[in-house]
Order: sequence, then C-alpha cells, then structure tokens
Amino acid sequence: MASTPHDPTLQLPRLLCLHGGGTNAVIFIMQCRALSLHLKPYFRLVFAEAPFECGPGPDVTSVYGDFGPFKRWLGWLPEHPVINARDEVIAIEKSIEKAMREDNAKGATGGGRQIREEGGRDLEGQDWKFAVLMAGRAPLISLEKEQDRWGPVDENDVLTLPTLHVHGMKDPGLDYHKELLNVWCDKGSAQLIEWNGNHRIPIKSADVEAVVTPMLALAKKLGVLTVDLRF
Repeated sequence: MASTPHDPTLQLPRLLCLHGGGTNAVIFIMQCRALSLHLKPYFRLVFAEAPFECGPGPDVTSVYGDFGPFKRWLGWLPEHPVINARDEVIAIEKSIEKAMREDNAKGATGGGRQIREEGGRDLEGQDWKFAVLMAGRAPLISLEKEQDRWGPVDENDVLTLPTLHVHGMKDPGLDYHKELLNVWCDKGSAQLIEWNGNHRIPIKSADVEAVVTPMLALAKKLGVLTVDLRF
C-alpha cells in the first residue's frame, strides 16, 4: 500500500475563516484568494460553512450568483426563521467543528470571526490567539447556550482578545464597523486597518499588504508565528 505523502502545511498554525451572511465557504475562498496567497506560507486556512440557508448578501449575485446555496450564521432579517437559541448555537458549533475535523485540526489558531463566547473562550476550550474582523459590525453575539443572544453592553461584554479591524472607507456599513471597534472591543488590544474600498475583501496588492503586514506582525508578537517574516 502506498504511503500518504506528508503535507508540511499540517504543521502550520490555523486561521479559522468564517464567511459573512448571504455567501458561503466556497465564495469566501474565492473572495480571499489574494489574502490567501500572502498568508499560506505562514498559516493553514480553514473555511467553515454556515449552517442556515438564506438569500444572497449585497452584491453577491453580480459575481457569485451561480455559487449558491447561500448561508448565514445567525438571523438578522425579518424573513429569517426564528430558531431556538440553543439549537442555533449547536448548529454553529457543529459547522465549525466539521471544518476543523476535515482539516485534521483539533484546535485552530485565531482569526476571522465575529462571534464570541464568554471570557474569550472558544469551541471546547480551544485557545484563540487573535481575530481579524473584515467589515465586522456590532454587536458581538454570545455563544453561551443558556443566554439571550442580545444583551446590554457592560464591561464584561468587551472583547479583550487581540483584534485587527479591517474597514473599507467606502463601505456603506462603516458606522456599524466603527461601533464594533469603539464600543465592543478593548482599546488596548484592538488595532484599526483602513483601506480605500467598499464592502468586499481587498484584492489589490497594496490593499492586501496593508492587511497582511500588521496581521503577521501581531501573530509574531503573540508567539503564533516563530518563523522569519518575508516583508
């Protein structure tokens, strides 16, 4: 029996990548193609698929209309069916755990999510190092199964996990993204990255570098990366 070739990328730290509402993992992979090219020497990217079907998000059909079905993590529109909070959380956890299992990753390192659990915990007690929020909007959502999803802002709701907030300065939802940064995240651990774009993932070289450079620097500072960076 032929042995399976060793994949050296399995030794890399993971970035768990969660797509936005009204898209899906396949679309997000294509949207992140330029970022992925710069990140793959340092990370193994894990793309999870949201559990609930929905209509396409803004501007999705103009490019990715043939790549449905489109998915969402949570409901935010009146037409989205109301789901028991516990069942909703369990479905989200299963989707993320499925992506991690398929990647042969028992614990993914940091990055790219807009939902949190109490005290910065993650699935099954994994140790998340940082998060990159691409056009992430307020409020943060608790994944505690026994809590209401929406609650008042207090000091216990502020996310202290190191975060990078990527804001497109032409994004129509920019005010919501600023609220996530300024209200819901600890000012001592949050970093803002601005680029001259709208509601999409950067693809031009200069814009991609503006995101990747501080991202790698933060990962290096936190000890996630131990290799030399190729700046």
